Amino acid sequence: MTDPNAIQPSELDQLPDRDPEETAEWQASLDAVTKAAGPHRAAYLMRRTLERAEGAGLALPKLLETDYVNTIPTSAEPAVDGDEALEQRITAWNRWNAAAMVTRGSKYGVGGHIATFASAAWLYETGFNHFFRGKEGDGSGDQLYIQGHASPGIYARAFLDGRISEQQLDNFRREAGGNGLPSYPHPRRLPWLWEFPTVSMGLGPISAIYQARFNRYLTSRGIKDVSDSHVWAFLGDGEMDEPESTTALTLASREQLDNLTFVVNCNLQRLDGPVRANFKIVQELEAQFRGAGWNVIKTLWGTAWDELFRLDTTGALVRRLREVPDAQVQTYQTRDAAYIREDFFGKDPALVEMAKLLSDDKILECFHLSRGGHESRKVYAAYKAALAHKGAPTVILAQTVKGHTLGEGFASKNANHQMKKLTVDEFKAMRDRLELPIPDSRFVDGQVPYVHPGADSPEVRYLQERRAALGGPAPARRVHPVAPLPQPADKAFAAFDKGSGSQNVATTMAFVRLVKDLVRDKETGKRWVPIVPDEARTFGMESLFPSLGIYSPMGQTYEPVDRDQLMYYKEAKNGQIFNEGITEAGAMAEFVAASTSYATHGETMIPFYIYYSMFGWQRTGDQMWQLGDQLGRGFLVGATAGRTTLTGEGLQHADGHSPVIAATNPAALTYDPAFAYEIAVIVKEGLRRMFGEAGPDEDQNVFYYLTVYNEPLPQPAKPSTAGIDEGIVKGLYRFNTAESAGLSPAGNAPRIQLLGSGTAIHWALKAQRLLAEEWGVAADVWSATSWTELRRDAMEADEAMLRGEERVPFVRQALQGAEGPVLAVSDYMRQVPDQIAQWVEQDYSSLGADGFGLSDTRDAARRHFGVDAESIVVAALAQLARRGEVQAASVKEAREKYGL
Repeated sequence: MTDPNAIQPSELDQLPDRDPEETAEWQASLDAVTKAAGPHRAAYLMRRTLERAEGAGLALPKLLETDYVNTIPTSAEPAVDGDEALEQRITAWNRWNAAAMVTRGSKYGVGGHIATFASAAWLYETGFNHFFRGKEGDGSGDQLYIQGHASPGIYARAFLDGRISEQQLDNFRREAGGNGLPSYPHPRRLPWLWEFPTVSMGLGPISAIYQARFNRYLTSRGIKDVSDSHVWAFLGDGEMDEPESTTALTLASREQLDNLTFVVNCNLQRLDGPVRANFKIVQELEAQFRGAGWNVIKTLWGTAWDELFRLDTTGALVRRLREVPDAQVQTYQTRDAAYIREDFFGKDPALVEMAKLLSDDKILECFHLSRGGHESRKVYAAYKAALAHKGAPTVILAQTVKGHTLGEGFASKNANHQMKKLTVDEFKAMRDRLELPIPDSRFVDGQVPYVHPGADSPEVRYLQERRAALGGPAPARRVHPVAPLPQPADKAFAAFDKGSGSQNVATTMAFVRLVKDLVRDKETGKRWVPIVPDEARTFGMESLFPSLGIYSPMGQTYEPVDRDQLMYYKEAKNGQIFNEGITEAGAMAEFVAASTSYATHGETMIPFYIYYSMFGWQRTGDQMWQLGDQLGRGFLVGATAGRTTLTGEGLQHADGHSPVIAATNPAALTYDPAFAYEIAVIVKEGLRRMFGEAGPDEDQNVFYYLTVYNEPLPQPAKPSTAGIDEGIVKGLYRFNTAESAGLSPAGNAPRIQLLGSGTAIHWALKAQRLLAEEWGVAADVWSATSWTELRRDAMEADEAMLRGEERVPFVRQALQGAEGPVLAVSDYMRQVPDQIAQWVEQDYSSLGADGFGLSDTRDAARRHFGVDAESIVVAALAQLARRGEVQAASVKEAREKYGL
């Protein structure tokens, strides 16, 4: 049995010791210090020695944790470049109005959060006064990811600045009547103020990382020099539990994104209670970030603690701070000095002696009020150090008290996230605490007032002067006037009109071929941003590697193993492709950054993100909502789509539902094209609408979702039918009739309309032939390129009717006069084609692949789900039999004939 006290071997045992005697002397010195001065002194010396080694650049493993003290000592803090007294008053006004806004709104039952901004006020105010660059100066300014629950404080500052009216404050969380304010940062609801929607926890951190990376990409590719832009992400310590919050930390350090700073508000509380009740979240985060290669700055204690640290000659105070769990620190915030003397200082004789030198007021000042995140000087020092650090991103772990300055009823209480208002007496106490000149007469009928020092007051003039020096108001979203991108030459799109002849081509390959042609366009080719999550070879995109290059800020520091091949793996500093690795979340974050570059940087980019369709809306649907919220533009391409098309992969790869989820997103234009020429028409239209000359009634702030398939099939020539492009874009057109397909059932033959989307149209075409040749039924085949767009058009027609306008839905127009019933089929659950059922005048039924996927051949899977050609025939005959147009016996006969 192994002796647990025995010295364990280490990696150093694998290395020869050229001077064992010298090594023994060092070890003996450590033993001597431990014996003479104690283990705490020995540990202190070891930490300081390792810090010195790290500072000298010696190749040693980094310390993952440091003491529970400030990284920047008070003696090293730079002087604040500004009027601290004025900034104190500005912050006090903002604290007041933020609390008043939420309290006044509570009478409407709309909720709101007070405690978060109360804890984080100085983290924002210091940045606004000294660091955050606006959009009106040179470059693009900084990008600010504001913590969602802190929005009342941002509105309060905008009110002080004259950007928001008192009426708007009173309409916080009440937008329906217009002139209101959204509860959280939301570009679609307040597009002149908010750039980034952040309240869906975890999306802010990962988006900030990829935004900083995309900024570097723009600069490296020569699109725009945005090297002066800095990305600031304000996060909660509880939010760091979300996997998206930390999933890309190593990417940020690996690519040396020193244009990025995380500011984590460590108030030690999440919504229901402590973040780490029995542990220390700051220490955990420090180890996580340092281990990932980030620069870590801890801003934990205010200046009141300086006296205590000077008295700590034995290190007992630092040791005690390191061992006290967060929930107990939270408890100290609410207890009296006697309790703190006994519970905190009473655990160590040295601390007992220290406490004798401290007054009760001093103890309460330290444990109730004095946190690093509540002092502008300490926050200023942290921000300045973050901007000065080069070669790695920085995280600032700022300790605060949740509910700070709101009074004893709020500070550090577990329930303060759900507490929506203060009483009048609590507001008066807050007024006195903040030293605001608000007379009691302003409280009319128990209503707390909004207060403003006046447009010409020293506070407002100072605020506006500071912002002017930093490049204008912040936060702010600006859509710069940029010329529409010219439409690429028709040649690239027309290449698909003639079809593929005898060659079988999957629609995934057709899309990739189209993109290959478009990225060569002299005018717009450089603006394409291909994004792929480590599946480029699956989608036939490896030929783009040597021509476009894979983006890498390091370039290619090695010789690729396939260098002698035509399609070798090429990385480059100015590479155009983002090959993200196995991270759909990272790829989506990159897509969001690229898709909003037209606003963030005034540079229109055309991102397309191609991925396994199953791993899109299902896995990263929240980010796709974020994309719509942020008014992003681009092409999402769900490749290897459908429930039965991807042979052998089985349940977790069989996508039968992504168009259903996509249909719920108002910004997503969802298409399920069947043929290559349809893809060309849709992409051409998307380029026009999103990036070109959009019509006056068209919303440019949309994105396209296309499903494409990996099943090689003949690609027909584009029919010459009039209006076919309109039908493709709007969602439906007749591909052929029984007669134009060369099928000639009897003149009085029963007729049915077969609607198919995506790969299902090929089953419908086979069913068309079987119905004619074996059952004497004439079938017309329609391509339903977008069930969702047909539905939305019909819903708009319904809304128009309520306004007294007459409008016929496009689906009804298209099918007008079509004989017989309608049978719709897709490679997705029936809910997808059923979207249009209520607007089809003919008898309507549908087939689809409902249920879980399974592994098998395509033919077997389609028979299993009842969507193959023979199943379509039986369903069509059953539909006609119910109408009395074929004999009921035909249905049974067909079922037996096809073995269904």
